Amino acid sequence: MQVDLWTSAFCAPCAAARRVVGDAARLVPALAVTERDAAAEPEVVEELGIRSTPTVIVRCDDGTEVFRSAGVPTRDQFLVAVAKALD
Repeated sequence: MQVDLWTSAFCAPCAAARRVVGDAARLVPALAVTERDAAAEPEVVEELGIRSTPTVIVRCDDGTEVFRSAGVPTRDQFLVAVAKALD
């Protein structure tokens, strides 16, 4: 499973998304999240169709996207997505 949290500097909702993802990571110790700076990777942002930050993307091991949240997901939404990616 791959979890990417796309953020940008001075983004107040990004801090909230970090908290949600961090809370989930404490509940699921094996969960690894990669925070990525949208401004540092504009080509990837365009390729993925990211239009705002924060954006959270959860993928299965085969790369299939199972969840995308443009904005701050709830902890429950995020945990359901993690469970889907692990199936």
